[in-house]
Amino acid sequence: MYKLTFSLLCLGLAGCASVNNAIVPDDPAFAPVYPEEPAMDAQVTGSLFTENYANDLYADRTGIYLGDTLVVNLQERTQASKSATNESSKSNNINVGQVTTPWGPATINGAPIEFGYSGNNDFAGEADAAQSNSLSGSIAVNVVKVLNNGNLVISGEKWLMLNNGNEYIRLTGIVRPEDVGPDNTIPSLRVANARIQYGGTGDFANTTQKGWLTKFFNSPLWPL
Repeated sequence: MYKLTFSLLCLGLAGCASVNNAIVPDDPAFAPVYPEEPAMDAQVTGSLFTENYANDLYADRTGIYLGDTLVVNLQERTQASKSATNESSKSNNINVGQVTTPWGPATINGAPIEFGYSGNNDFAGEADAAQSNSLSGSIAVNVVKVLNNGNLVISGEKWLMLNNGNEYIRLTGIVRPEDVGPDNTIPSLRVANARIQYGGTGDFANTTQKGWLTKFFNSPLWPL
């Protein structure tokens, strides 16, 4: 009875975890950031100059302020392969010969008694693994924070609604203003501490995933 109750409790927890981890649009962590309005001085000077948004005379106007938009060109490509081979062999051969006693050779029913041992132990193992990933495209992100050293913290997501569900791309990371091009673009290879997520939701994505009961039987919680 206790085992059945424990199993049902684990199944319920696994089901709740599967539901709570569902990815949905409008995640607050990826909400757009809007630039703050500069504080207005009550003293009227008649000047249109704003110090917070001033650029050098020879500098290009790129997205380097809070709330600005950058376009990240996804150029991710990884490839890895690994191969391992292990072989070992061991053999033993021991021959004592005929057993003798002070009264002569030892026999059983007239047959001489002899001891001997021989054994062989062979092992051969081989493992191969190969993986290749590629992601290309582009995604517009916001500058969500400007660090003290001038680097920019960026974050953004893109959702595409299809017939059988939604597909999304999410990206966060840190970039240097010097790496931002004149057209406010930057390659993903220059995004530090990048977190790139690409996936889908809906019926099409669900068919490629295991059910929560199958995940439970394949998890460390299952004792067998």
